[in-house]
Amino acid sequence: MKRFTEEHEWVEIDGDIATIGISAHAAKELGDITFIDMPETDVEIAQGDVLTVVESVKAASDVFSPLSGIVSEVNPALEKNPEVMNESPEHDGWICRMSRINTDELSGLMTEEEYSDFVG
Repeated sequence: MKRFTEEHEWVEIDGDIATIGISAHAAKELGDITFIDMPETDVEIAQGDVLTVVESVKAASDVFSPLSGIVSEVNPALEKNPEVMNESPEHDGWICRMSRINTDELSGLMTEEEYSDFVG
């Protein structure tokens, strides 16, 4: 189950682990991504807190956490090849995985269909 925020982040739940990234729409709007300030692992993040900063040729943008939890893993591919986020933002370009997530917060996020309508 994948859900989206109004700020164009996505989260996909698999068991008790959440994988988080930015939407294809956000990656397109940012343009060529040049650097990602990866979040630290073992850090507790609340829903809506800044998770990381993504820098592109156009701008630097905050990425907000769609759920509360503990950052358990970061995507090592992005550290050396941030362009993976442009090439595959909703698959290989994931930012981090979180554990001990608050699944109650999912109800406030958009489904894929709702998000598609939202971005038009």
